[in-house]
Amino acid sequence: MTTHAVGIGAVRPNELWAYERAPMIIYWELTNACGLACRHCRATAQPEPAAGELSTAEAIAVLDDIVTFSAEGEPLPHLVMTGGDPLKRPDLAELVAAANDRGIGVSLAPAVTPLLTREAIFWMKEIGIQAISLSLDASNAEYHDGIRMVPGTFEATLTALDHAAEAGLPVQVNTLVTATTAADLPAVFDVLSQHTLMQWSLFFLISIGRGSELTELDPGEAEKWLLWASRLNASAPFRVKTTEAPHFRRLVTTPRLRAGASTAEIEAGPMARGFGIRDGNGIVFISNLGDVTPSGFLPVTVGNVKDTSLVELYRNSAVMRSLRNPDSFVGRCGVCEFRNWCGGSRARAYAWTGNPLESDPLCPYQPKADPQS
Repeated sequence: MTTHAVGIGAVRPNELWAYERAPMIIYWELTNACGLACRHCRATAQPEPAAGELSTAEAIAVLDDIVTFSAEGEPLPHLVMTGGDPLKRPDLAELVAAANDRGIGVSLAPAVTPLLTREAIFWMKEIGIQAISLSLDASNAEYHDGIRMVPGTFEATLTALDHAAEAGLPVQVNTLVTATTAADLPAVFDVLSQHTLMQWSLFFLISIGRGSELTELDPGEAEKWLLWASRLNASAPFRVKTTEAPHFRRLVTTPRLRAGASTAEIEAGPMARGFGIRDGNGIVFISNLGDVTPSGFLPVTVGNVKDTSLVELYRNSAVMRSLRNPDSFVGRCGVCEFRNWCGGSRARAYAWTGNPLESDPLCPYQPKADPQS
């Protein structure tokens, strides 16, 4: 499975950074068929599609439903088609065209397999794909291919990056961060700096699916690498962001607060465009079978699009509503002064405790209001 792709939506939250009306990004696992067998795969992808995947007609019905998130000209969510490998879906072009016809912007998260040719990348640009994501998990072939479990994937990823630049197709590169891969991040940055990309997302491992076989960083080490990434943003030739490490927002805003910036000034600035976005708040996930969960990394099913509107599930599910309300969080995340901007990884809280409202165990911060601090 490829990790989160870039979204280009324009949905804005309310004053509490809660995305009540609509998500900013819908991640849609079109299929779990994939030619890779990545060690951290959330989807536990397989060579052929699973029985019961949404048909073309069912998928187009979902697109019709997504349109109803908008009223009176309000912006629609951005759609990220992922997998598995969405290139294994024979009706991909038809679905992209149907989305574009309805005013829904589409990004794609293809797997780096022999299907991802130069011609395929130019085809993506031609059919209206706005951006793609590619994964590069190490600075050399030995380590990257060891994670992806297919020889040649490292070089193929760099080639795909160059083909995307040639086609004028924006790219986000995702890099897995674990206890054994974090030390390689500076070298990965050096490799990526030789290529053209829009942004680099550091995906901090969630121990679900095959990812449970890998080891997450401890909180102190995670904080160290997040601080490194925040400093890197000042000089990197591309934006550096995180996936499933929303406390990165605390680290990038704290220096400005200490320098005297007001919260209003920070919330009006460009760094605020990601505030509040987390599992279930600004994000929703549709599985290949139609199951709806707060994100691909938080496997709590709230319903299925085959029988219930996605709009209804996102707006009114008790689980989704609680995830959009930081005052419902437990422990440090529930009293943290950064909870509206950050909110912690709800997926990691669930993976570690079974309660998605618990504190994010990767964050070491002791809130000022924490009676235990």
